[in-house]
Amino acid sequence: MKFALATEQQDFAAELRKVLDAAQAPAATRAWAAGDTAKGTALLRQVAEMGAFGLIVDEQYDGAEATPVDLVVALVELGRAAAPGPVIESAAVIPALLQRLPNTEPARRWLPALAGGALLGTVSFGATQRGIALDADAADLVLVADGGTLAVGRRTAAGPLASIDPARKLFQVEADEAVAEDAQDAIDYAFDLGVLACAALLLGAGRALLDQTTTYAKQRKQFGRAIGEFQAVKQQLADVLIALDLAEPLLYRAALTLDSDDRARDVSAAIVACGDAAHRASRAGLQVHGAIGYTAECDLSLWITKVAALRTAWGTADFHRGRIADALRAAPAAG
Repeated sequence: MKFALATEQQDFAAELRKVLDAAQAPAATRAWAAGDTAKGTALLRQVAEMGAFGLIVDEQYDGAEATPVDLVVALVELGRAAAPGPVIESAAVIPALLQRLPNTEPARRWLPALAGGALLGTVSFGATQRGIALDADAADLVLVADGGTLAVGRRTAAGPLASIDPARKLFQVEADEAVAEDAQDAIDYAFDLGVLACAALLLGAGRALLDQTTTYAKQRKQFGRAIGEFQAVKQQLADVLIALDLAEPLLYRAALTLDSDDRARDVSAAIVACGDAAHRASRAGLQVHGAIGYTAECDLSLWITKVAALRTAWGTADFHRGRIADALRAAPAAG
């Protein structure tokens, strides 16, 4: 089976990349890390105005009613730009969660604002994220999904928890007013979509790291030659490209099978592959750039720390490999 993005999807990705480049996303991410969310919020609203936050939102809630593949296309570009803020939660998880609740009132109340960028949301899954929500200080809506119940959440401490990525502000939250009971199916689906969205951000970040490292290798000279001419450097970059190219089909397969019985297996396979590939890109980037690569002054560090944080933000590699193994054991034998 051959899979390729449609021309419209490729054009949307290109336009989104232009907007993110023009808005200087790295500067917005640095400001976000320093506690100034104004630039990042403006950037996310600009992205939302292009329709990225309403892709999987139904038309009745002012969304585009597009496909998970379209969402992945957008999130890859946001990962490539290292965009700050609760992107996964606002663009993917909360829209999926609200639209699958038995009661449609929460969807009517919050989805139009989410799709249009007027509202940013974040969510914590008690079972896997231990009551920790991303950017709960900057989000307009905080939700807690735990034990089959969805509730509005509130912060339990003023200051953020420590994170390897300074632009990811993590807060402990707890459930307050209940929004829906018996919502386990919706919660499970939304969590898996969050895993898929995280994989897309990782793939985009890996692509950005490879692009930056390749550019640097062509410019940096040693012994009178660009270091990119040395076989050892070429081999490292080739290995990164192969890893990213092999991870990409798993990502889009997971988007295509999101409504099938293979959902958990496929999203877990996608995030393991994309996480490993992005990590390989981080290591190669550091080795090629040298010590300057991990300093705060070098933009490369924005992607390196983001990749390190995202690899475990939606479950560790061991957790996802366990889900893959469980799915394979449960599959009927061929023949």
